[in-house]
Amino acid sequence: MTICQSLTSLFASFLLMASSVERPRAIPLTGDFWGTHDPSIMREAGTWYVFATGKASDGGQFQVRCSKDLQEWKLCGHVFDQIPEWIQKDSSGTKELWAPDISYENGEYRLYYAYSLFGKNLSGIALATNKTLDPTRKDYKWIDRGLVLKSTAADDFNAIDPNFVRDAEGHAWLAFGSFWSGIKMRRLDDKTGLLSSTDTRLYSLASRRKPENPPAPRPDLPPDWQAVEAPFVVYHGGHYYLFVSWDLCCRGIHSTYRTMVGRAERITGPYVDKNGTPMTEGGGTELLHGNSRWLGPGGESVWMGKDGQDLMVFHAYDAQSGKPALQISTIVWRDGWPEVTLGQ
Repeated sequence: MTICQSLTSLFASFLLMASSVERPRAIPLTGDFWGTHDPSIMREAGTWYVFATGKASDGGQFQVRCSKDLQEWKLCGHVFDQIPEWIQKDSSGTKELWAPDISYENGEYRLYYAYSLFGKNLSGIALATNKTLDPTRKDYKWIDRGLVLKSTAADDFNAIDPNFVRDAEGHAWLAFGSFWSGIKMRRLDDKTGLLSSTDTRLYSLASRRKPENPPAPRPDLPPDWQAVEAPFVVYHGGHYYLFVSWDLCCRGIHSTYRTMVGRAERITGPYVDKNGTPMTEGGGTELLHGNSRWLGPGGESVWMGKDGQDLMVFHAYDAQSGKPALQISTIVWRDGWPEVTLGQ
């Protein structure tokens, strides 16, 4: 074999190896997947359910979409007909509930959710439970369990965007936060899902603020454009991964959301990016940013499949109309870090 033939054979082998490398895949969606914000996903008895922020005018609080195959979606109900009365009293002016987070614990489905006045940290995180997600079952009924925690103008954090997570030892935690001083975490009671009475510490996980290096003003954006919100924590391969959304959501074609990630050896951190920069000091490795078809990908949640098929669900905005829509990507773990993709 000549040198030229050897090089040709080597190059062909390289191309074969490169083509066989697993890559994340955007799942094509049909049906009722438009109008979705902050999606959270769960599966029960072969049916997938996605809970999302939605306007009351769209039909109740927290629209629920369902699918048998992750591709064809339909609207199959909502959680509340109206905002609970205690929230209306506690937060007069609240018009919609935000950022649902669905989990299954101790024989019941738990939906953590938030209420707030837009642009303020007069906010709260509450809990609702149900025995099933199937609206055709007789025992289907959402029961509001009330307040879990709240923030006031005296606090430097914002109690919205909740995410329930159990650590490797089985203990329960709640990650949350938006704008202000960033992403926080509180320990929960392992049985009730309410705040722990033994560990009352407020842990800090991520922030965009660096006191010694404040962000430069952007005349084209609001003063708080360097936002961090929408935390979601998972455990994989000996590390905890913190997914967050940076910059600005909910502005249609002007949305600048992008999805970032860091990891830690302990659930309370410190979380660092691929370069080793702590997320409490503005660190974060980018996973998703907008493309020519979809803008502002964020508001993410993650499904860790027992069969190894992990998914990220999130929202993005149509680059032409500015309408939000559900997005789903498979997750590929490479060298200890996740990879996802955005539809074209």
